[in-house]
Amino acid sequence: MASTAKDGIMETVKTVVYALLIAGVFRTLFFQPFWIPSGSMKDTLLIGDFLFVNKMAYGYSRHSCPFSMCPITGRILGSDPERGDVVVFRHPTQGVDFIKRLVGLPGDTIQVTNGVLIINGTPVQLKDDGTFVETKEKQGPQGLMPRCANDPVGQGGECVKGRQIETLPNGVSHDILNISDTWVADNTAVFTVPAGQYFFMGDNRDNSADSRFAVTADGVGFVPAEYLIGRADRIMFSSAGRSLLFFWTWRSDRFFKAVE
Repeated sequence: MASTAKDGIMETVKTVVYALLIAGVFRTLFFQPFWIPSGSMKDTLLIGDFLFVNKMAYGYSRHSCPFSMCPITGRILGSDPERGDVVVFRHPTQGVDFIKRLVGLPGDTIQVTNGVLIINGTPVQLKDDGTFVETKEKQGPQGLMPRCANDPVGQGGECVKGRQIETLPNGVSHDILNISDTWVADNTAVFTVPAGQYFFMGDNRDNSADSRFAVTADGVGFVPAEYLIGRADRIMFSSAGRSLLFFWTWRSDRFFKAVE
């Protein structure tokens, strides 16, 4: 009887160990979890959204590959990133992961004029889509306070941003938010994206440190292909609170929501 009980415990332990190993391999090879820490991708992604990054989407690079034979530069397997993809990548100098929307491919010219994105000399299509309203309060574990188009807004008040639907040259449409028409990056020089590199912007256009800013100015600059980790396809879970344990702050309407 004692032997049978002992055998049962050992089988349970083995099952748990095998499950953890399989989960670890699955995570390492195919998907990487990512929490949204800031508001730079509102309203596509909100602070507290939890998603898995598809590491197979573009193949493996030295920043996403689990094996020692991965390339120092370039990528193996996978397809080319497409304009409009929401991508997680390693910051070229800071060593941390960022998430932004891919708007500029190698060889493109990119400019922003009066807040409008211009790709290869042609302004993108924009359609007004009302407003995005949230509460002016501290958000997420970092306690970040949102910027509002209607500032000054007292804590607990309605924080409003203009919303538009932006359509890129390949037909991909997504929401963007506007806080001001006179922000520092609403008018830029013309950027020419180098070969093998990409240009990224946040959907919350007036609240994003992205490729409009050089890495020396705490921006992203051009991002080489080997720094891409994967594509964000679906939100798995979302919490608006300072802690995951605050179940009353869970956003059930965002569970399993596709990233567009």
